[in-house]
Amino acid sequence: MKGKPLEMSLLFDFYGETLTEKQRELFDLYYNEDLSLAEIAEHAGITRQGVRDSIKRAEHALREMEEKLGLVARYGGTERCAEELSQQVAALSALNADKLHSREAEDILSRMAALLEQLRQEA
Repeated sequence: MKGKPLEMSLLFDFYGETLTEKQRELFDLYYNEDLSLAEIAEHAGITRQGVRDSIKRAEHALREMEEKLGLVARYGGTERCAEELSQQVAALSALNADKLHSREAEDILSRMAALLEQLRQEA
């Protein structure tokens, strides 16, 4: 994953509902709204250390969920496979247009493209 903020945002998207309401709020302010610990502390009416501790506990809980369930890793794997499949469909389409000129291959490619689109919408 590219950097801790991206990693945390993905984990939050997948597992954020497992956090307490307060953890979700503080985590969102820190990672998604990009507020400093001091700004969040002032907003929440708690100490900066309290904000930091809550965010650290939330990070730990999110990472534990990922270790147990692996949904983010599976999502990334699915995205990589879909991208590679998309490239292969494009290559086969070009081959068909240049050399094969097969209506049957064109129909198969069309169905494959539709399935890829469906896969991406469901992910």
